[in-house]
Amino acid sequence: MGNSSIKKVHNAAKQSGDSMPKEIFKGSIASAVVYSGSKIMSVAVKNPVVVFGLGLVSGFLIHKYRKDIIASTTKVVDAGKDFVLQQKENLEDLVAETKEN
Repeated sequence: MGNSSIKKVHNAAKQSGDSMPKEIFKGSIASAVVYSGSKIMSVAVKNPVVVFGLGLVSGFLIHKYRKDIIASTTKVVDAGKDFVLQQKENLEDLVAETKEN
């Protein structure tokens, strides 16, 4: 997909009131990212120096942003706990309603 065709799809998604073109655009971008990522990883796996370099870079970035990673992970865990508690309350309400009837 060429750069001009991506722009056309993106402009069509902006102009259209429907969410379908936007979803199609997002899907095409996601598939392009996955495809290019798989190509990069296939090249990286064949060269051990590249694998070692990627390990060093990822380790450095994880160490550098560890506080942000921990904070965002904590947020996600808390949101998950809240979601589970909310669903549990909803289920208890449904069970109470069925027992009343």
